[in-house]
Amino acid sequence: MTDRTVLHGPSLNGSRKSSYSNSESGSCVEVIDHHPTAVAVRDSKVPSGPTLLVPTASWTSFISALKADLFGP
Repeated sequence: MTDRTVLHGPSLNGSRKSSYSNSESGSCVEVIDHHPTAVAVRDSKVPSGPTLLVPTASWTSFISALKADLFGP
């Protein structure tokens, strides 16, 4: 797998918070999907923390599997 971590994640602008994230939930994910070769994912509760870069094709497959409920309960 060729996933990468960007140590200066805050320098990546234009994030959007997951639709499942809210002020009451402990799980808050931000996605930055305008990166040229990957989708950047970070914890919105730790904006100064690292950002994971997932290749676009891998991210697309992951989201498709989630929507198809392939991970089960």
